Parts: sequence; C-alpha cells; structure tokens
Amino acid sequence: QVQLAESGGGLVQAGESLNLTCGVSGSIFASIAAGWYRQFPGKPRELVATLNRLGGTTYADSVKGRFTISRNNADNMVYLQMKSLKPEDTAVYYCTSGTFVGTNYYPNSHWGQGTQVTVSS
Repeated sequence: QVQLAESGGGLVQAGESLNLTCGVSGSIFASIAAGWYRQFPGKPRELVATLNRLGGTTYADSVKGRFTISRNNADNMVYLQMKSLKPEDTAVYYCTSGTFVGTNYYPNSHWGQGTQVTVSS
C-alpha cells in the first residue's frame, strides 16, 4: 500500500518562499506520476501541479511561474518549491501518486495528512 507524508508547511509573509516535501513509500516510485493538490476551507481539493514519469510537468494557471514540482527517484521524494507566495495560496497542501490517461491526471485513492501553508499579507 502506498503511503505519503507531506512536510514543510508553515507561516510566511507574502512574497516569501516555502519548499514542501513528500515522502512516498510502498510503490515503485520511478514508475508513477505524482501531483500536488491544495484545499481551501470549505472547498474541494484543486490540482496545483503534476509530474509524469518522464519529468513532464503541468501547473494550475494560478501558480505558473511561481511553483515548481520535482522529484528524486533515488530517495522516493516529491517536492513543491513555492516562490512569491500570496495570501490566496493559504491552504492545506497534499501530495499524491497517480497515473495519466492521456493528458488527464488521476490520483490514487491514498492521500497523506497534508501540510498547512499560511501566507500573511
């Protein structure tokens, strides 16, 4: 069973940066796609960034140019580098493993506990 554990969230001021980390266990990491979601209070989770097995990435329009997703297959880690943070980035962030069907990303059913990111103005 795949397990995911996010870390690296915290409280920062607008314009600052945070780096989120996700440890993935229980799968052949190099063969899976990965993604980061975020959830605002009272809202469904939204997809922020994806990374396929070949290193291709996609980003939500709201974070393009500011966020970078990457992975380290040797350590089974997925990262989300966040720069120029805005108060509207405040959310709980989750990493996922998943698959692509065409250009659509489908997360697997297991989720980590998430990590809170709070950006003050």
